[in-house]
Amino acid sequence: MSGDNIASPSRADLLELTPEALTALANAGFVKRAQKDVAAGLLPKLETGADGTVQAQFDDGVRTSLPPGRTLRDAQCSCPASGMCRHRVMLVLAYQALAKANATPAEAGVSIASAEASPPEPETAWSPAQFDDAAMAASFAPSVLDQAAKLAAARPVVGVQAWRSASAPPVARLPMCSVRFFSRSSLVHARCDCKQGGGCAHVVIALWAFRQAGALEPGSAEVMVEVQPAASSEEDAAASPAPSVMQGEAAAALRSGIDALLLSLWLDGSSQPAMALAARFEAVREQARTLGWSWVDDALDELWQLLQAQQARSSRFDPLRLLRVTTELWARLRAAAHAARPPEGTSRPTLPASQILGIGVKGEVALDHLRLVSLGAELWSDETAEGASILFADPDTQNVTVLERQWSRAADAAAGGAAPTLMNRRIAGFPLRQLASGQVITKTATRRANGLVDITAGARQTGVLPLSPKSWDDLVAPLRQGSVAALVAHLREAQPDFVKPRQAASGASAGASGQLHVVAFERMEVASCHWDAAAQVLHARLGQAPATDEQDDTSPHENDAPSLLHLALPHRAVTPGAVDALARTLAGEHGALRAVAGTVHLQGDQAIMQPLTLLTEQRAVVLQVETAAPQPLGLQSDIEEVSALNALAGDTLELLALWLRQGLRHQSGGALSRAQAQVLRLKQAGLGRSAALLGTVLENMRSAQRPALVAQLAMLRLAMQGVAQSASA
Repeated sequence: MSGDNIASPSRADLLELTPEALTALANAGFVKRAQKDVAAGLLPKLETGADGTVQAQFDDGVRTSLPPGRTLRDAQCSCPASGMCRHRVMLVLAYQALAKANATPAEAGVSIASAEASPPEPETAWSPAQFDDAAMAASFAPSVLDQAAKLAAARPVVGVQAWRSASAPPVARLPMCSVRFFSRSSLVHARCDCKQGGGCAHVVIALWAFRQAGALEPGSAEVMVEVQPAASSEEDAAASPAPSVMQGEAAAALRSGIDALLLSLWLDGSSQPAMALAARFEAVREQARTLGWSWVDDALDELWQLLQAQQARSSRFDPLRLLRVTTELWARLRAAAHAARPPEGTSRPTLPASQILGIGVKGEVALDHLRLVSLGAELWSDETAEGASILFADPDTQNVTVLERQWSRAADAAAGGAAPTLMNRRIAGFPLRQLASGQVITKTATRRANGLVDITAGARQTGVLPLSPKSWDDLVAPLRQGSVAALVAHLREAQPDFVKPRQAASGASAGASGQLHVVAFERMEVASCHWDAAAQVLHARLGQAPATDEQDDTSPHENDAPSLLHLALPHRAVTPGAVDALARTLAGEHGALRAVAGTVHLQGDQAIMQPLTLLTEQRAVVLQVETAAPQPLGLQSDIEEVSALNALAGDTLELLALWLRQGLRHQSGGALSRAQAQVLRLKQAGLGRSAALLGTVLENMRSAQRPALVAQLAMLRLAMQGVAQSASA
C-alpha cells in the first residue's frame, strides 16, 4: 500500500538522510529491515501536511508522524516500542523512494515499488557554518545556547573535518564527544554521541567551530579551532584574542615545579623510593588541575604510574616509555609557551596553547547508543595486581577508546578460594576474553577526553558479538590505511606527541611509542617470518601479492622496505601464547590474512608494527588472549638489517633510559667513559649537534649547571627520535 501525496512543502531534510545517517540516528538493524521492505515494495501510505508533517499509515494499522524541526527520536508512533522503532526509519526511506519515483517520468517505466531507497548523492560540498543565528535560535532552546556559551568560555579546542561526500558528512571532534551534521537543511539531524544524542550544547559549539574555521576545502585535513565565546564569525573570533595561559605566577610556579621534579628524577633515578617523590607529584598535579592543564596532569599521572610499575616489577613498565613521558612533559610546556607568543604577522597562534595543555577537557560524558569494535588487548601483571587494557574503535566517529580494568591479588586472597584466571575476569558482566575479541553495543558507556571509556553492567543495556572478518570494514583513514606507503606518509606528516591531545591508546601497549592503526590491503601475503632468539622477538614482513601467479618486478621483495609492513612482536611472560598465535596465523592456519591492527612507529623508511589483532578470512585472532600450540620458527637475527644511524640512535636512547633509571649521580667512571665514546660515535656519524648535547650533559652532571640538564636531555632524546625515524635503512 503506498501513496504519492508528497506535495509542497517538500521535506528536503528527509531526502538528505543517507543510510549511514539513518544508521547513526537509529540503528543498523532497523535500517536494513526497512531497506528490504522498500526493495520489496512494502511501502506505507504517506501524506504530507500543509505544515510539512509527514504521516505514514502501515498495513498493520501503525501510524507514524514526523513534523518539521523534529528528528527521528522525536517522531510519534503508535507501535508498542518504547523508543526508536523501524516505522520511523521506514517513513524516511519510503518518503525518499516516493520522491524519487515521482521525479521519474512515467514513460521511463520506473514504478514506485522499484525505486531505490537511497537518494542520489549531492555533488556540492557544504559546511555547517551556513546556518545563521536565526537557524540556531529556531533549533535550540535558549537554555542550550546559554550552556554552550558557558562551555565556550573555557575556549575548548575542536577539530573540524570538512564535507567529503554524502556518506562522509562534516564532523566536529570536541574534547568530550563528536558531532556529525547529516543534513544541510536542518540542524535537528545533527548527531552528537553524548547521552542526549542531539539538540545539545555540543552541537552549538561545533557550529561555532565551523564558523571560525572559515572556508574548508572538501576532503581537506582536520583543522583545529580554539572556540571563542559566543563567536559568530571568523572576524569576531579574531577580534577577541585568547589571553595567554602561560603567564601569571601560578603558571610559572607549575613550570618550575615540574622542572624540579624532572631534575630530581634524572639525578637520583626512577629507582629511588616512590615515597620520596609522592609529595612532589601530588603538589604539581594539584597545581595542574587548578590551572585546568588536563594533558599536563594526565602526563604526570602516567609518569607516576610508570614509577609505581617499576617498583612493583610490573610488566607494564618499559624504560623507553618512561623516557618518552619525561621528555613529553618538558616539551609540552615549552611548546605551549611558544604557542602563547603569536608569530609576527599573525593575530593568533596557528596551534592554540590551550590545545597543547588540554584546557577545558576535564570530566567525562555519558554516551548514547554506542558500537565499539575491538582492535586488541594488552594484559599486564605484577606482584600485587593484574589487569588489562582493551582497545576499541567507534566505526561511527572513528574515535579510538580504551577500557581499563585491574584486579588486586590481595582482594582475591581475602575472598578465599582460587582466583579466576585473567582471561575469565569479568568486565561489565562479560569475560575479558569475550570483550577483547568482540563488538560491544551498549547504552551505559561514559568516555573521558583522553579516550578512556567505561562500561557499567546493566541488564539488557550491553551486548557483545564476536569479531568477524568484516568487523573493520567501516573504519576509514587515518585510522585504517589501505597501503604501507600511505601509512608511512601519514606517520611522517603527523604532529609530534607533545602537541597533540593525549590519548590513552598511545600508552596502552607496553613499550609501544607509536600510533594505533589498522592496515588492510588486497592480497596480503607474508614475505618473511623468523624468530630472533637473542632479542626474543618474532619478526615478519607483510606485502601485497601480485595479481597473477607469475612473479614480476612489481611484487614485494624482502628488501623493498616502503612496500612492506614489518611486524615485531616481543615475547612477554604474561601472554605466553601471543607469539605462537601470530606465527600460526601468518602460516595460514586460519585462512588468508585480511587486516592487522597494532601500534606503529617509523624506523627510517620502514613502518614497524607491534601487532595486537589480525583478521583472516575465517576469524579474528586477538593475540594476547589466544592460547596456541607451539609453532616451529626459523632462527635469524635482525641486527644486520638495522642501518648504522638507526642503531646509533637506538644505542643513545638506551643510554638515556639507563641513566633515567639509575640516576646521573650514580654513574661510575666506566659508565662515563662509555658515554664519552658515544659522543665520538655521534660526531663521526655527522650528528654534530647531538654529540655536542651529549658532551654538554657530561660536563654539567657534576657542575653548577644542573638545572639545564632537563632541557639538554629532552632535546637529545627528541633528536635521537628524529634520527631513528628519518635515517634511511
